[in-house]
Amino acid sequence: MPADTLWRLFRIASVGLALAATVAGLALGDAWLWVAVEWAPPAHASFFAQNGFDTLTTAALLAAALVKAALLWLILRPPARGALNRRTKLLRWLLYLAVAYALVLWIPIALFPDAGDSAFNLVLWAAIYALYLTVIRWRSRVLRAAAGAMFAIGLAAMANDLLDELDVLELPMSEALATGLTLCALTAIILTIVGQRRDGRWSRGTLVSGWLSLSVFLLVIPYNLLAGLLGHANPMPAIVMDAVGLIGTLWLAATARELSSIGGHPTDPPRAPRRAVRVTVAAIVILPIIGLIEPEQSPHLTFTGRFAGCYSRSSFGDLKPHEREAEFLCLARRTFAGVPPMFPDTLSDQQVLSYGRALCRAKDRDEQKAILTRAGSERAAQGAEAWDLVYICPEIIGATQPELLRSTAESQAAETDYIAEQNARCRDPWPRTKGVRQATANYFLFVDGDPGYLVHDPNDETTGGSDEELMDKVFKDPSGIGVDGSGALIGHVADVSNLCLTVKAFRTAPPARTAGWDQVNEVPILSRSGDLTVPYMGEGGEVGAGAPMPNLAIAGKGRYRLRVYVRVDEAGEEEHLIVVFPGASRKRVTLKG
Repeated sequence: MPADTLWRLFRIASVGLALAATVAGLALGDAWLWVAVEWAPPAHASFFAQNGFDTLTTAALLAAALVKAALLWLILRPPARGALNRRTKLLRWLLYLAVAYALVLWIPIALFPDAGDSAFNLVLWAAIYALYLTVIRWRSRVLRAAAGAMFAIGLAAMANDLLDELDVLELPMSEALATGLTLCALTAIILTIVGQRRDGRWSRGTLVSGWLSLSVFLLVIPYNLLAGLLGHANPMPAIVMDAVGLIGTLWLAATARELSSIGGHPTDPPRAPRRAVRVTVAAIVILPIIGLIEPEQSPHLTFTGRFAGCYSRSSFGDLKPHEREAEFLCLARRTFAGVPPMFPDTLSDQQVLSYGRALCRAKDRDEQKAILTRAGSERAAQGAEAWDLVYICPEIIGATQPELLRSTAESQAAETDYIAEQNARCRDPWPRTKGVRQATANYFLFVDGDPGYLVHDPNDETTGGSDEELMDKVFKDPSGIGVDGSGALIGHVADVSNLCLTVKAFRTAPPARTAGWDQVNEVPILSRSGDLTVPYMGEGGEVGAGAPMPNLAIAGKGRYRLRVYVRVDEAGEEEHLIVVFPGASRKRVTLKG
């Protein structure tokens, strides 16, 4: 079977499959319709199809399916016949590989780490750009050099992305630099189209598809604005961009298809005067640079309160130096839990950073309020916190609060050391009376508002008393112990945020031994599941015991007696001893108080 026939059958089958999949997706449901039209895995549909598509979105998907089918029909036209030298043949295959990647190959490649995708694109386009410079007949060394410069800048940006994925040193990406790279990419497309026109091998249709792909490239700006207005979960902008984005793939396919026409068209365009060529190339190269120069008053808005990444905070020590200003801009413009941002979106990045550094130098909260008022802040009365300002003036904040300069790992290590140090200061008050199970640790309380700690059955879901009821009992009971079924809330006597706690479980009631204690009380407690313990603070917690506490219900399910020893030393430090043993009595007994 001739190659042209095979290609034609493949073309018909591909377009037919795309249309048939759309019809099937319409019958199977929204998620599968998205897969059929967008040519993406089902996982990509879950973000947009959580609550189902409305009629407008479904209609847009059907229209996009027809547009993509028509563009796919043009993309899959068979290559033109003609002699090919080695470099031209290699360029054709590489361009078809780029087309295949844009259509389907990105799906399996995306299964590899991000660095694999970046490396693949870097190698592919480095080869294509190199062959562009040698295969296209530019008819001007200046034009070829300008194109080579733009290609090199594009490859440098791709290499920077690869270094970023590999977590190796990469070039800091500011807004101005990102804009410059975008202009260079546009310039590279323009120069390539100009080179194709001067070469003479490519038809007018191919050149038109190239100019249209340039227009699609420019649609990214309104796309970002529209996505910001509609919300990133709205699928309409993505549907439109995905459909028209195939125009760029069509240009690559058309470029590869017509590479074999070595003889060119019957009449090659005349050579333009050298001076005109030089002026044109100079304008194309210099204009992107001029575009980077903006008026001093023009605001640079890197982040806004709607930026999703602004709702998470990175530790200062985890950020690279060039990332810290961006973190502050993020925090300064975010709206969280109904609280207005520190600075309005109307201020440029430079203005926000300037006001931020002034806040670092402010002597008190009143001076901070004056600065924020001048900046137009809606929350000037709140001032600014050190944990926000540390990102732009670490030398000032770190001098008084060095802990804010730590990385996450350093903070975790410091927290672990602090807990170990607090636990080490606590001693067993009954060292010679060993319980069947026992433990000693520091108990961390909420500062200003924590009434005490629980001894409870954590697996009992039938406890009738709520936390509020237990707190009421603590405040009303002279012993400071609130009991309700399988839960006992034990209050603290002194105004402390930490107390030393020892728990011991016995099979029988130990001697009272009240000497040296300020209060000793005994209350009943129940274990319905065979478990009684004190909450453990755990990793990342703020309240609880600094070490895991044992199960004090040594006899399993049933009733127990809970004896609480409390004392406060001359330094104001508070110490508790909890003794638990089986007992059916439901009386409350004051042994000392």
